[in-house]
Amino acid sequence: MKEFSLELRVYIEDTDAGGIVYYVNYLKFMERARTEMLRKLGFDKAGANPGSVQFVVRSAAVEYMKPASLDDELRVTAQVVELGGASLEFGQQVWRGSDLLCAARIRIACVNGGSLKPTRISAEMKTALEN
Repeated sequence: MKEFSLELRVYIEDTDAGGIVYYVNYLKFMERARTEMLRKLGFDKAGANPGSVQFVVRSAAVEYMKPASLDDELRVTAQVVELGGASLEFGQQVWRGSDLLCAARIRIACVNGGSLKPTRISAEMKTALEN
């Protein structure tokens, strides 16, 4: 899959008392990028109905290089790097201009929204994610 990119700005709610982005908020920024990527592919209602397919984070490996600050303009990327039957892994990065601030590998499990048991990613979604 091609890399998806989401532009966002750092607000006061994203920062600590010193105006630096609180570390866990990078994961929130990455979640937004994954959600918007799926929305762009036509899958914007995932998890809205009982028993529907949902994506849940199984693991996250994050490396923080430089801090972002209040009012920074950021670019958050998401790219599928591994696509399995009932899981996928994203490579994600947070950039400020040409500075890489944070990089992560996020493993996602596909589950049934009612039972929370693993379920296969639909052929339609797999095709969209592979292109």
